Amino acid sequence: VEEPITGYWLYTLGYPNREVEASLNESLLPALGLEASRAQESQMQALMALRNHDLPALETHFKALFAGLPHDWYRNNLIAQYEGHYASVFYSHLAALGLAITVEDAGNTGRVDMTVDFNGHIYLFEFKVLEQVPEGKALQQLQDKGYADKYRGQGKPIHLIGVEFSREQRQIIAFDVLTL
Repeated sequence: VEEPITGYWLYTLGYPNREVEASLNESLLPALGLEASRAQESQMQALMALRNHDLPALETHFKALFAGLPHDWYRNNLIAQYEGHYASVFYSHLAALGLAITVEDAGNTGRVDMTVDFNGHIYLFEFKVLEQVPEGKALQQLQDKGYADKYRGQGKPIHLIGVEFSREQRQIIAFDVLTL
């Protein structure tokens, strides 16, 4: 708790540990339209894809997840226009696994949308909504900004993953991967 000069109290909320963070995000999955048993099965699919470093399976997994989001969520709602909607679904799904995730991971040239450090690999995700930027910009930004540079000294494989969405299709339409 911090009291700024203006006299208003500011609170910064966090998680006391990774188990609490995973539990909270796991409880959000049913709100994304997944029943509890399906949510657990879905989580295991994502975990196995990452454990095996099977990025095509991870792409298929997330496409199925987005295909399962209810159409009514988008009706009279501008949420599909925003990158944050898609990034939040990714984050909640992976955070429910208890993975080490950093969002808005800052470096000397900017911020990568999401970093996942798991099982001896680093995964850097950049998200874009295609109707707002040209195709291929997500992976290009990861490369141009050198977001991987801060992780190069760790000796782990680094995977740059540019994920691009279509707000009209409400789906992933590009999942470009470059392994360094």
